[in-house]
Amino acid sequence: MRTIAVVTVARSDFGIYRQVLRRIQQAPELDLQLIAAGMHLSPEFGTTVDEITRAGFTVAERVEMLLSSDTPEGVAKSMGVGMMGFAQVYARARPDLLVVLGDRFEMFAAAAAALPFTIPIAHIHGGEATEGLIDEPIRHAITKMAHLHFVSMERYRRRVIQMGEAPWRVTVSGAPALDNLVDGDLLSGDDLKQAHGINVQTPPLLVTYHPVTLEYEDTGRQVDNLLAALEMVDVPVVFTYPNADTSGRLIIEKTKAYVARHPDAQVAVSLGTKGYFSLMRHAAAMVGNSSSGIIEAASFGLPVVNVGNRQRGRTHGANVVDAGYDATAIAGAIRRVTKPKFRKSIAGMENPYGDGRAAERIVDVLKSAELGHELLLKHFHEVPETV
Repeated sequence: MRTIAVVTVARSDFGIYRQVLRRIQQAPELDLQLIAAGMHLSPEFGTTVDEITRAGFTVAERVEMLLSSDTPEGVAKSMGVGMMGFAQVYARARPDLLVVLGDRFEMFAAAAAALPFTIPIAHIHGGEATEGLIDEPIRHAITKMAHLHFVSMERYRRRVIQMGEAPWRVTVSGAPALDNLVDGDLLSGDDLKQAHGINVQTPPLLVTYHPVTLEYEDTGRQVDNLLAALEMVDVPVVFTYPNADTSGRLIIEKTKAYVARHPDAQVAVSLGTKGYFSLMRHAAAMVGNSSSGIIEAASFGLPVVNVGNRQRGRTHGANVVDAGYDATAIAGAIRRVTKPKFRKSIAGMENPYGDGRAAERIVDVLKSAELGHELLLKHFHEVPETV
């Protein structure tokens, strides 16, 4: 039996992984070893490891790594603590394959710690761009450490090959988060209120704003402008918590203060995968800089105002309107996307990130990949010169 270790560090990636994990769990020839780390283990971020167990998965290992600090020094030290923790896990129970996702610093620690153990690494969502973040070089660094790549579209396959990865290593799987939407098992408005206390009788704005880590010193001004824009539009608001990135706690502090002043605003620490997607279905629009606005929102035909530079460089559909950091411009974009005319214009749009069958493609490769020296030995793949 082949042991597949999967690293999950936050509610966001667990939601993306969910159907991949289910297929690994159901495959008789595979043994799932789920490693939870980072925000999952933090009470401040909702102790979302509990969501994993409620979903029917066993957490084989836990890696405590987050310091109670979101300064650059705190984040860097958390990476070091994480590398030590993951090294201890791999020494106890070395998997046949390690699966990591995306571009977070916790994932970098997991991948880097695997290298001395010569554990083959499979990476999901490589080749993409988020130019406003330290996540951008982290993602590409993980690509160079990885031995198998699952990308969300053909454009990103070409980028991974351009980075020197052999074409046989790269599979266009689509975005696995979309697999969660195929069954359509989402909460009604009444169920959403009962389960999470979220009122969607008047469709709210779903606001998720994460730190722009290359601009972390400007976080206060950016959030103040976003909140000022929300003041200019007469729509209820539901905030969700940011990631544990540099200056993330400042966003939480300012968000809570806004909610305290506005009776039609609410904040949710963690809604879980079903709750979050259900809120997307009922929302008037999404505002902020989350990747879920770029990737999943298109499947709902949900209008999105993408604020600032965090997702700059990422392919998106016609449902996304880009805005800078100016409060008036953000408010204007919100008014535009919440008009019935805009919603009608994107009805029936095709999501560029896939068809909801990514988990099937990913797990097929995890089952069939030849493990051994040839997989571990990476030759730089040269692409033809162009003028």
